[in-house]
This record gives sequence, structure tokens and C-alpha cells, in this order.
Amino acid sequence: MQVTYYGHSCFLVETNGKKLLFDPFISHNELAKDIDINSIEADYILQSHGHADHIADTVAIAKRTNAKVVCCYEIHEWLNKQGVSNTHPMNIGGKWQFDFGTVKCLAAQHSSAMPDGSYGGNPMGFLVMNNKENFYYAGDTALTMDMKLIPMWCKLDAAFLPIGDNFTMDATDAVLASNFIECDNIIAMHFDTFGYIKIDHNSVETLFKNANKKIKIPNIKETFSLQASH
Repeated sequence: MQVTYYGHSCFLVETNGKKLLFDPFISHNELAKDIDINSIEADYILQSHGHADHIADTVAIAKRTNAKVVCCYEIHEWLNKQGVSNTHPMNIGGKWQFDFGTVKCLAAQHSSAMPDGSYGGNPMGFLVMNNKENFYYAGDTALTMDMKLIPMWCKLDAAFLPIGDNFTMDATDAVLASNFIECDNIIAMHFDTFGYIKIDHNSVETLFKNANKKIKIPNIKETFSLQASH
């Protein structure tokens, strides 16, 4: 599994021959201003919720690439009104078999509204499962007991967890989340973009090391590989 980080909570994950883009917020992110969104190719866009810092570039990338956008029903309707017709609506608890694997939608404890202020439905996380790897993209969320359900569905190879605090859980809660989901291979997201969510990288890495876990705090534009363990 190859992963490229585009800042904030935006990752391009290549799995089972397909490119999955999560929560594209790039062109409005000062830290990612050197990235040309027209250079990004995607087969799917997985949209966790409607806040501008997660959906700002979704319409432009979806229209150019014709990527299928997987999202909640309310975002699906909003995107259709923006001229994006290649969408797949889902909701929490549901799953669907795509050509790269199965996506199961999980609860994210957060809020959601579209950039124009319209209703954004319920925020979600995504569990992606196929015959090569399983991973969890938590979206913007607090620590929740629901995370303990994930090991009942699959063994995770990796998990993308927010660590920036203020709007989501912090790194301490992310360590607890890694226990709940039974995954020690964590990729950090939702950090440093704004003053509210700046982190001390060394402290976070030490926190995870002391818990005998690995955390990857990626650099913007960094591409790295994750090896499946299941």
C-alpha cells in the first residue's frame, strides 16, 4: 500500500490497483500551496464530512478525474448540485463492495456542514478492506467506544487518526484509540494546519514510543509504503 500525504487530513492511498483520495483540502491550505491539484489523479474520493477544510478541492478534482465520490447521502446530494454526478451515497453502518475492496462507514463523533452552510449530514470514518490490506481512516472524531467494534470486523494493518486536539482527539486519546482498534501502526492527520491544532512532534513520537506503538507523522508531499501484516 502506497500513501502520499497532501496535508491536513488529505491522503492518496493506492490499494489493489486503485487510487483513493481522502478529504481533499489542498489549494486553500497554506502549508500545501506548492501542490498543483491538477496533477493529482484519483479513481475514488472518500469524503468523511462537509467542512471546508476537508472538501475544498473535491468538486474540482472530481470533475477533472471523474473519480467516484463516496460520501454520506447529504453530501452526495450537495455534490450533484455542484455538477458532480459520479457519486456513491452511503451512511453509518453500511458497507459496499467496490472494485478495490469493501468500504464500511463508521461513526465519527464530530459535526458537519457544507461550505455554503447547508446541512452536511453525519460525519463518518471509513474502514477499507480487501485481500491485500485493511485500514481505517477515522475522519475528524473524538475518541469513542465504537472504535472497539473494528477488531470484530477485521485485523487492521494501519489506521489514520487525528491528533491535533481542539477540534478532534489529541495524541493521548489517539494512543487509546489504537488500543481500541488493536492497531499499533498509526498515521497522524489533522495537525499543524492552523494555530489551534499545532503539535509538538517530538512529544507525540515519545508518547507513542512509550506505549510501544509506531506513529508516522508525515511531511506534506511525502510518499511512503505500508506493509500488510494480515
